[in-house]
This record gives sequence, C-alpha cells and structure tokens, in this order.
Amino acid sequence: FFGRPECGKSRPTGGGWRPSERGEDHRKGGEGERQRERQRGGKMNAEQINLKIKEIEDEMARTQKNKATNAHMGLLKAKIAKLKRQLVDPPGGGGGGGKGDGFDVNRTGDARIGLVGFPSVGKSTLLSVMTGTFSEIAAYEFTTLTCIPGIIRHQGAKLQMLDLPGIIEGAADGKGRGRQVISTARTCNVIVMVLDAAKPLTHKALIEHELEGFGMRLNKTPPNITYKKKDTGGVNVVQNAPLTHLTPDTIKAICKEYRIVSADFIFRCDATMDEFIDVIEGNRVYVPCIYVMNKIDAIFLEELELLDQVQHYCPISGNLKWNLEGLLEKVWEYCDMVRVYTKPKGTDPDWNDPVVLPRKKRTVEAFCNRIHRDMIKNFKHAMVWGQSAKHRPQRVGKDHVLEDEDVVQIVKKV
Repeated sequence: FFGRPECGKSRPTGGGWRPSERGEDHRKGGEGERQRERQRGGKMNAEQINLKIKEIEDEMARTQKNKATNAHMGLLKAKIAKLKRQLVDPPGGGGGGGKGDGFDVNRTGDARIGLVGFPSVGKSTLLSVMTGTFSEIAAYEFTTLTCIPGIIRHQGAKLQMLDLPGIIEGAADGKGRGRQVISTARTCNVIVMVLDAAKPLTHKALIEHELEGFGMRLNKTPPNITYKKKDTGGVNVVQNAPLTHLTPDTIKAICKEYRIVSADFIFRCDATMDEFIDVIEGNRVYVPCIYVMNKIDAIFLEELELLDQVQHYCPISGNLKWNLEGLLEKVWEYCDMVRVYTKPKGTDPDWNDPVVLPRKKRTVEAFCNRIHRDMIKNFKHAMVWGQSAKHRPQRVGKDHVLEDEDVVQIVKKV
C-alpha cells in the first residue's frame, strides 16, 4: 500500500477518469448496444430476418466442426431457431402464420389428412377420385388457391382430406401464401406429400426443408428430454443415456442464448443439438408423413424399382386410379387409431358406427368423453368384449385400455 506512487495524491478531477470507471462505462455501453440490438431484432421484417439467417448459416459453413467449436455451433443453431420462430410468429401478431381467407376449415371426422406438394403434381385429382369432392383440375399451375376439404369413409371411420395449394420454394418465408398452407398442414394427423414420380427426390428435399423451417418434424418422435426451470441452482444435466452429440458447454451455451439461467435437464436419449433446441422451443409438431409417388404410368419399371428404396412411400396413378386402395390402407395405418363398438343393454353391438379413438388415448374414460362429456360423471363400470378383455365379458373401470374392435357396454350409476 505504501509503495504505490499515487498514495496521498488527490484523485483526478474534471476530465480525468479511473480505469474502473472506464470499464464500467464500457459495460454499460455494451449492455445498451445489446438492448438496442434486441429491439432492432424484435422489429425486423421477414427480409431482414432471412438476411440474418443467411449470415449465421454462412458463419456455420466457415466454422470448422470439432469438439472445441461444438458450443459455438450450438449457439449459432439456437440463434437460427429463434429467428425462424419470428418468421412463424411475428411480434405483435401481425398476420404471420394466420390461416387467412379460404384456409379456416372446420375440423370434422375422426382424423385430418393434408395433401401437400408442389403445384401440378396431382393433388386435386387425388382428392376428386378418393372423396368425390370437386376440386378444379387444369394443366396450369396454382389451379387450387384455397383449402378444399373432402370426406373419406374407411372401415367405419370418417377421414377429412384437405387439398392444399401448391408449395413453392420459400413458402416458410411467406411466398405463395406458404405460411397459410403450412399452418393448416400443422393441424393434420397425417401428411400426404404428393410427388411427381419423374423428379420425386428433388421435390421431397425442398418440401421437407420448408416444412421443417415452420416447426414440423416428419416421421420423427419427440426426443425423450425433460426439463424444469428453477429460480436458483444453475443448469444441471442428468444423463440416463450417453450423450455423443452434446457436451456440457454446448448445453450451457444454448441455454444462455435462451436466457435459461437455472434449470434441471434429464436426457433419456442420445439427443442432437437440433433436438435439444426443439425441446426448448416447445412449439414443434411431430406428424407422420406418406410420400406418394404420383404419375407412375409415365416412368419405366426400372425407375419404379429405384423409388421402392424410399421409406414411407406409396406409388399411385391418380388419372388411371392405380393403387388407391393401397394408399387408403396406408393412410389408415399411419393415422394409428382404434375402433370401439357400442353395445346397448339387451341388443346387438352397432357394427356400422364405431367410436374411433387415437391409439395413444384409448381408455374407457376417453371412450365415454367421445360419446358425451357428461357420461363419465354417471359412470359406474363398463363391460368389455374383445382383445383387451381377459374373459368375456370383463367388468372394468374407466382406466382400462381398449384395443381395436372391442365392444363396450357402459353401466351408469342409479
């Protein structure tokens, strides 16, 4: 202390400054700059957001991928996900992903199937031959400009099929009413991607890119990751499975970008950076998809054998009505639903009008709620015949899990 030359001297006044004051001013200036950047980011239009995404993607392409840059790559991917969320839901609710005129179709039936694809690949023809609903068909592109619904009856179930306008490249950014088309596709139980058999893989990659940019995940399951935010304690990670794609530094960098200071994460799968970001975003939709190769009458048999290597695909010809029954069976399989028949006391089961339930929610309670929401209040027990019953009939409670083609009789309280 006594060795310091400035000891005993008066502090500088006027224009003088201390190093600590300069650092404090710099910190304040940095915070203000970051705040102004956040404010500018909140008010960016679609063109500016796309430009920013392009800059980050270019930086990712320049960055060498190794263990040392994993955290930085995770940070860049998190920034891209946040910018894409602004494209989907612009600040202030300014008409970003809204359905718009002609896209607000009431949901009817037991499941909803959406026909998605490029213009002039045969979506309207497919809707007309499968549902009998008129949808304008012509040789030019963009014949369908709004959402055209139709109804298919299959195995006692009523399936609603939607003919959506053609998707073009850049649809997730709003080109060609793409946001309205994709936002309607997000509400479907199954996506039927109609592709031209002459150039299927090119169209498939482009449409998948547009749908994934809008938060849809095709033929994927949600990653088995749970997290809970806390007030204190920092970021804690529990690994019930080995993580080969994520490191603790990468996880903390992504959490920092989302301003998650304290949280508990439990990983039960080997998740990637993209899957971890999807869990934090929380607005992803996981939908089964069937790749329908239309116009197979215009290609050779050798080409059709090559297309057979594509997973989740179904070859058809809309004009010649080839393999439409096979497509319908595949759609029903991907809907993953069960049929349950009702049996009033003293009568035979009603085999013509089953109650259709999703396989994930097929309890007796869900069955009662599907018939009438007040039925469960007076529920006493149920009698079940079928695969789920250990003996016929079996007396069960509301938590009993039903199987396909079970027969159920509800007994109410007196």
